[in-house]
Amino acid sequence: MSSNTVTINSVDFIEYQGLARILHHCLIRHPEAELVQGLKDCDVAGSWPEFAHREQNIQGREAFAAFLQQWPNDDNSEQLIELKLDYGQLFFGPGEPNAVAQGSVYLSEAQLLNDRSTMALKDFYQVHGVDVDMDYPQPVDHIALFFAVLDQTFGRLEVESDNLALIRFTQVLLQQHFLPWAYRCFELALAHANTDFYRGIALLGNDLLLQMQQDFQLVPKETRLYR
Repeated sequence: MSSNTVTINSVDFIEYQGLARILHHCLIRHPEAELVQGLKDCDVAGSWPEFAHREQNIQGREAFAAFLQQWPNDDNSEQLIELKLDYGQLFFGPGEPNAVAQGSVYLSEAQLLNDRSTMALKDFYQVHGVDVDMDYPQPVDHIALFFAVLDQTFGRLEVESDNLALIRFTQVLLQQHFLPWAYRCFELALAHANTDFYRGIALLGNDLLLQMQQDFQLVPKETRLYR
């Protein structure tokens, strides 16, 4: 645990919390103009950390910057419609989304929502007293809700960096419940995205997963994926 603790102590948890929150808001529902304008005003693309200078990080920041740079401050209705359509075909529908946002669809042979892996995650959260706050009904293993839980957890780790139980919770959450399928979700999102916005999100999200895997010294649970 000593080497692991050293690695954890080098993490900027406030930065991690901010990135998890951005990904949560970008992935939880169809985008609104206020969200995109806020990302542009805060120069999220320019301030996103480079981490290990992986190629997907570079490409992700470039794609995100390119999209936000061309986002008009006044009439953005045309771009917003395009963005909403892209979100729908990737994560929501109508029809079968190209990059389904719920983990059980990847982990279940029948590709079902709310399958055994979802129940296992619910049990895990219940044991650890985690309450997933949702604005509208959504399976608890939605990719954006993982980032919401990580947002809360990183906020706590900023002030409780020596809380070994909390570190262990984060490790198990990532290793057993999230990383086994989340890379594939972002891979599919990248392959099917029609906008630089979601190309950027897919690349930067994947890079953040890799960085968390490295910082928490994890090998994702080997699991067969059905997508």
